[in-house]
Amino acid sequence: MHFHHQGQALLRWHQTNGFCSSTGQPTQRNQSGSQRVCHSSGITYYPKMSPVVIALVSDGKRCLLGRQSTFPRGMYSALAGFCDMGETMEETLCREIAEEVGLEVESIQYSGSQHWPFPQSSLMVACHATVNADNTRIRVDTVELEDARWFSLEEVQELLKIKAPPRNNKGEPPVFWVPPRYAIANRLIQEWANQQQLKS
Repeated sequence: MHFHHQGQALLRWHQTNGFCSSTGQPTQRNQSGSQRVCHSSGITYYPKMSPVVIALVSDGKRCLLGRQSTFPRGMYSALAGFCDMGETMEETLCREIAEEVGLEVESIQYSGSQHWPFPQSSLMVACHATVNADNTRIRVDTVELEDARWFSLEEVQELLKIKAPPRNNKGEPPVFWVPPRYAIANRLIQEWANQQQLKS
């Protein structure tokens, strides 16, 4: 899985970086395929990776899941956003959550990271973010998100049981579901549910 993703991302990078951005001359790949060189300018190009922060927001009792209009029908996930130039992961996370749902982050806990080849090669950094339990009113930025809502532990446990996108008959309300096991968002949701069970 990991090597497959790495290969795909690298192939796509080679396909889109065939020319030097300063001379316009064709670039040549090195033997291992890890870089490209422009022989007329001497510039070496390395694949770039965009850092993305993905955060599961919790108010201590519930977790917040949102959906973008591009998501498959009924799918809700943790909130994610690209890091701007010069930002720390923490700054990105706080900014994204403030922009997307109007909530203020109180604490952040790092969970792990995952390489994701789409749409460009990105490194997803996954965190748990806690917001103040007294200020949980969501203001959804409809440009970024189609919807965001709080889910209880019981609801999350149900969501985690659904293995594949559920079949939906026309005219019925969509069944909620979360990203599959191999997505780091699923791991965040699973970890949160486990923490909640330990608490109770």
